[in-house]
Amino acid sequence: MDTKRVVADFEDWREAVAEAVALLENGGLVALPTETVYGLAADAFDAEAVAKVFEAKERPSFDPLIVHIGHKRDLDIVAKVPKELDEIVDELVSTYWPGPLTLVLPKKEDVPELVTSGLETVAVRMSAHEVMRAVAKEIPVAAPSANRFGKISPTSADAVMEELGGKIPMVIDGGACRDGLESTIVAPEISEKGPVLRLLRPGPISREDLRKIAKVIKPKKTKADHIEAPGQVKSHYAPTTPLVVIDKPTDFVAEEGVKYGLLSYRGEGNSSLMEATDWAHIEIMSPGKGKLAEGAVRLFYCLRKLDAAGVDIIISESVSETGIGVAMMDRLRRAAAGSEQ
Repeated sequence: MDTKRVVADFEDWREAVAEAVALLENGGLVALPTETVYGLAADAFDAEAVAKVFEAKERPSFDPLIVHIGHKRDLDIVAKVPKELDEIVDELVSTYWPGPLTLVLPKKEDVPELVTSGLETVAVRMSAHEVMRAVAKEIPVAAPSANRFGKISPTSADAVMEELGGKIPMVIDGGACRDGLESTIVAPEISEKGPVLRLLRPGPISREDLRKIAKVIKPKKTKADHIEAPGQVKSHYAPTTPLVVIDKPTDFVAEEGVKYGLLSYRGEGNSSLMEATDWAHIEIMSPGKGKLAEGAVRLFYCLRKLDAAGVDIIISESVSETGIGVAMMDRLRRAAAGSEQ
């Protein structure tokens, strides 16, 4: 099929939203921009449409989807908030919605089991991107990242076209994504000492941010057949080219005859690998002032550039696991695991 690309700029984004909603209401799929990555959306209450998402992405049925809503009050449409969690959920929603925070809560019966992969919980968020939010106000959508399963997440419409062009009917081009990494996912719970947040996937909202609201605890260890939320599969976000993450410069020894590409954090500094070998291609995540936030925005973009550069192996420098650096290292490690297969 031909994939239609509709530009949603500051003048006509409402027209693009109307076109997307019309397609979704008829059981179609639309790739939509969010502040994190582009999502592949289907009507969250149409099981047949949701099945098309899994088919287009070649996504295993055990990996649940995130439902996007357009109003805070719409949380009640898809999820049941236990009375004991009312206060903490309200604080999380008031603080971080719209934004890159996904909540895992008991699901409403009307939510198809395919959306939740048979789980009794549903992942819900309200995007800060005006296009995704406007669409979700009209029709709640189930929307994982708009790429082939396990591959590099798309942060631009161009990347979506590379991944799914010819497989889906429409892409709404809303420009480059602001955050560049998938949303933080938490499951609010009540412990013996009060409310806690089980961190299921690190993202733009850091552990330090969440600690201002409640104690943050580690997720339970999951197997491939027991996933609680999106992004928990060991191998994910992977380029086609093998990727190796190097923690210390002394850990890297170049082999003769191998074309290496470098994913560098700053392009300089004591932990830099810039001078370690004659790199065939270099991408720098944070070429400005070496800020983690800039690196997060550019991580998937740089990985995609390196994957297309024709190198034999991509070597990535590690980044400091503070703030959003935790999420960056989570994505890099899963990408490296994926390239090992």
